[in-house]
Amino acid sequence: METASSPGTVEAATAAVPGLSITVEKNPPEARLLQLGIKSWPKWGCPPGRFPLKFDARLTCYLLKGRVRASVKGSGKCVEFGAGDLVVFPKGLSCTWDVVVGIDKHYNFDTA
Repeated sequence: METASSPGTVEAATAAVPGLSITVEKNPPEARLLQLGIKSWPKWGCPPGRFPLKFDARLTCYLLKGRVRASVKGSGKCVEFGAGDLVVFPKGLSCTWDVVVGIDKHYNFDTA
Protein backbone atom coordinates (compact mmCIF):
# COMPACT_ATOMS: atom_id res chain seq x y z
CA MET A 1 0.00 0.00 0.00
CA GLU A 2 1.50 3.35 -1.03
CA THR A 3 0.60 6.70 0.39
CA ALA A 4 1.43 10.15 -0.88
CA SER A 5 3.72 12.00 1.49
CA SER A 6 4.98 15.54 1.46
CA PRO A 7 8.75 16.09 1.33
CA GLY A 8 10.45 15.53 4.66
CA THR A 9 7.61 13.40 6.06
CA VAL A 10 8.92 10.95 8.69
CA GLU A 11 7.39 7.52 9.35
CA ALA A 12 8.49 4.82 11.81
CA ALA A 13 7.93 1.13 12.62
CA THR A 14 8.70 0.22 16.22
CA ALA A 15 10.28 -3.12 17.17
CA ALA A 16 9.46 -5.35 20.13
CA VAL A 17 12.44 -3.79 21.93
CA PRO A 18 11.47 -0.30 23.17
CA GLY A 19 13.34 2.51 21.45
CA LEU A 20 14.23 0.47 18.35
CA SER A 21 12.42 1.65 15.24
CA ILE A 22 13.04 2.13 11.55
CA THR A 23 12.72 5.78 10.64
CA VAL A 24 11.88 6.77 7.06
CA GLU A 25 12.18 10.36 5.89
CA LYS A 26 10.27 10.64 2.61
CA ASN A 27 11.95 12.82 -0.04
CA PRO A 28 14.22 14.86 2.27
CA PRO A 29 15.23 18.28 0.95
CA GLU A 30 18.50 18.52 -0.98
CA ALA A 31 19.93 20.72 1.80
CA ARG A 32 19.51 17.82 4.26
CA LEU A 33 21.29 15.40 1.92
CA LEU A 34 24.16 17.86 1.45
CA GLN A 35 24.39 18.39 5.23
CA LEU A 36 24.76 14.61 5.75
CA GLY A 37 27.30 14.28 2.93
CA ILE A 38 25.29 11.47 1.28
CA LYS A 39 27.18 11.62 -2.04
CA SER A 40 30.47 10.84 -0.25
CA TRP A 41 29.05 7.65 1.31
CA PRO A 42 29.75 4.25 -0.29
CA LYS A 43 27.16 2.77 -2.65
CA TRP A 44 25.63 -0.71 -2.54
CA GLY A 45 22.87 -2.48 -4.40
CA CYS A 46 21.10 -5.81 -4.61
CA PRO A 47 18.49 -7.61 -6.72
CA PRO A 48 15.01 -8.53 -5.49
CA GLY A 49 14.92 -11.12 -2.68
CA ARG A 50 14.45 -11.66 1.08
CA PHE A 51 17.25 -10.86 3.50
CA PRO A 52 17.17 -11.29 7.31
CA LEU A 53 19.29 -8.56 8.91
CA LYS A 54 20.52 -7.64 12.39
CA PHE A 55 22.18 -4.26 12.76
CA ASP A 56 25.31 -4.25 14.92
CA ALA A 57 25.70 -0.54 14.20
CA ARG A 58 23.29 2.25 13.30
CA LEU A 59 22.72 2.31 9.53
CA THR A 60 21.58 5.38 7.62
CA CYS A 61 20.88 4.91 3.93
CA TYR A 62 19.52 6.95 1.05
CA LEU A 63 17.84 4.95 -1.71
CA LEU A 64 18.61 6.02 -5.25
CA LYS A 65 16.34 3.37 -6.77
CA GLY A 66 14.28 0.36 -5.76
CA ARG A 67 11.60 -0.58 -3.24
CA VAL A 68 11.82 -2.48 0.09
CA ARG A 69 9.36 -3.80 2.68
CA ALA A 70 11.11 -4.27 6.02
CA SER A 71 9.38 -6.46 8.63
CA VAL A 72 10.54 -5.66 12.14
CA LYS A 73 11.24 -8.84 14.10
CA GLY A 74 8.88 -9.40 17.02
CA SER A 75 6.53 -6.55 16.16
CA GLY A 76 4.42 -7.80 13.26
CA LYS A 77 4.95 -4.34 11.76
CA CYS A 78 6.26 -3.55 8.32
CA VAL A 79 7.64 -0.33 6.89
CA GLU A 80 8.02 0.40 3.17
CA PHE A 81 10.61 2.65 1.63
CA GLY A 82 12.05 3.29 -1.79
CA ALA A 83 13.83 5.65 -4.15
CA GLY A 84 14.23 9.11 -2.63
CA ASP A 85 13.86 7.96 0.99
CA LEU A 86 16.37 8.48 3.81
CA VAL A 87 16.13 5.51 6.20
CA VAL A 88 17.69 4.92 9.64
CA PHE A 89 18.01 1.48 11.28
CA PRO A 90 19.12 1.63 14.94
CA LYS A 91 21.85 -0.55 16.38
CA GLY A 92 20.36 -3.80 17.72
CA LEU A 93 17.34 -3.90 15.39
CA SER A 94 16.48 -7.19 13.65
CA CYS A 95 14.31 -7.19 10.55
CA THR A 96 13.77 -8.92 7.23
CA TRP A 97 14.08 -6.97 4.01
CA ASP A 98 11.78 -8.01 1.19
CA VAL A 99 13.42 -6.24 -1.75
CA VAL A 100 10.54 -5.87 -4.19
CA VAL A 101 12.48 -3.86 -6.81
CA GLY A 102 16.29 -4.11 -6.89
CA ILE A 103 17.93 -1.33 -4.90
CA ASP A 104 20.85 1.03 -5.27
CA LYS A 105 21.70 3.13 -2.23
CA HIS A 106 24.27 5.24 -0.43
CA TYR A 107 24.88 4.03 3.12
CA ASN A 108 26.71 4.94 6.30
CA PHE A 109 27.32 2.86 9.44
CA ASP A 110 27.71 4.75 12.70
CA THR A 111 29.65 2.55 15.11
CA ALA A 112 29.55 5.06 17.98
